[in-house]
Amino acid sequence: MRYEVVLIKTDEGYAVNCPALPACWSQGDTRDEALENIRDAITEYLDYLAEETAARKAELVEEIRREGCLMEECQVLVETEAVV
Repeated sequence: MRYEVVLIKTDEGYAVNCPALPACWSQGDTRDEALENIRDAITEYLDYLAEETAARKAELVEEIRREGCLMEECQVLVETEAVV
């Protein structure tokens, strides 16, 4: 997948961010270094999001199990027929 980045020349080198990924910033002394650093930052950011998503999914499944409402275990509380 490709992500657009914004490269900003500064007095110290280059600052770079990825607008599609909030708070995903990096920097470098040279343009190439800044671009390599943002590639690393994007990879780490996406890895973090994947881990958080997996952890949250596991939490939700555990919560559903505790509440006793997995789809195969749920009771039908209300059943109606479609009105045509």
